[in-house]
Amino acid sequence: MEKTLQGACIIGQSGGPTSVINASAYGVIRTALDNGSITKVYGAAHGIKGVLDDKLYDMGEEDAYELSLLMNTPSSELGSCRYKMADPDKDDTDYRRILEIFKKYDVRYFFYNGGNDSMDTCDKVSRFMEKSGYECRVIGVPKTIDNDLYNTDHCPGFGSAAKYIATACAEVYKDAHVYDTGMIVIIEIMGRHAGWLAASSALASLVGCGPDLIYLPERDFDMDDFIARASAIYREKGNCIVAVSEGIHYADGSFVSEAKTSATDGFGHAQLGGLASLLSAVIKERTGAKVRGIELSLLQRCAAHIASKADVEEAFLAGKVAVESAVAGESGKMVAFKRECADGKYVCVPTLVPLTSVANFEKKVPLEWITEDGAGVKGEFIDYALPLIQGEPERPTENSLPRYARLKKVLAK
Repeated sequence: MEKTLQGACIIGQSGGPTSVINASAYGVIRTALDNGSITKVYGAAHGIKGVLDDKLYDMGEEDAYELSLLMNTPSSELGSCRYKMADPDKDDTDYRRILEIFKKYDVRYFFYNGGNDSMDTCDKVSRFMEKSGYECRVIGVPKTIDNDLYNTDHCPGFGSAAKYIATACAEVYKDAHVYDTGMIVIIEIMGRHAGWLAASSALASLVGCGPDLIYLPERDFDMDDFIARASAIYREKGNCIVAVSEGIHYADGSFVSEAKTSATDGFGHAQLGGLASLLSAVIKERTGAKVRGIELSLLQRCAAHIASKADVEEAFLAGKVAVESAVAGESGKMVAFKRECADGKYVCVPTLVPLTSVANFEKKVPLEWITEDGAGVKGEFIDYALPLIQGEPERPTENSLPRYARLKKVLAK
């Protein structure tokens, strides 16, 4: 592949948003706009569906200041999607359409910002372009609060979500200890198969306000054991705070959540919810205690007001490195993070890994980081997560409220 390649680029966002996904988009957009090899920068409306629908935004038409505000704007400003692309060897309809659009706009660079399923899409597009003989460099930009992307130390979005979860759990802890009559509080946290987010509640222990019990999907859940532990803590302390991952399951693999079969997303994943309510009802019936169930829900992925500076900067770095790597000749890769230590301090080092080593794999919390009783996490997790939540980014405000990007979103012609 020739090192010098002139042409336009497309950046798309996919999957569930995060509080820093737009920082990655800005890393791509700003770096691409400033690069002489990239002739035009387009943003795909609602991810790959925007490419298929020929709905692209001309990012060169945007005000530079408004673009810079993407650094602290939550959610996916270009729009996201959950669209499962077929195996191109079985049905190449979508891929032929993508190739048609790429040729129409002379797209030679494609950047896709997302999680596991998005990296699968990225990998399929990359392989189809190569098979078709159309030179287009494809790079995946990682994103997921779930922190379950394989072959990278951590993912942009996780640090900020972990910081929000730890803070929220600490605040709930303080509120739950107000009255002389205590309560049992069940806090439901996102995480279908990997418990990184629920484990982050343990960070609240650093300020003396951590949960008494933490349950992750990496270990089978036992209802009777849970009730016995929560009841014993409540009797001893007068209060009990429990953090549970939405994806906890019984030994037979079935989700504890009562809503486990209510719906699925576009990739066939169960839409979970109602776990805090279910556990609250069970524990109240068994103990007679005052019980409150709390679901953090979408707040975990859009709380840019408490984002980690480290996370924001690393998210931008991922987008920047994606563009620089593609222009240098790389393709079929995802930007990943390596953890290093310099002078005793955490250092994040970007690297590239093959998309094939990431797509459709999941990284889970190591079992050795979970306590032997399955109801907590060890210090190794704290050591892992603590550097990722550090720092407070500068946040422009307007009328004492966050000032988010206001893009014109001019459609490409």
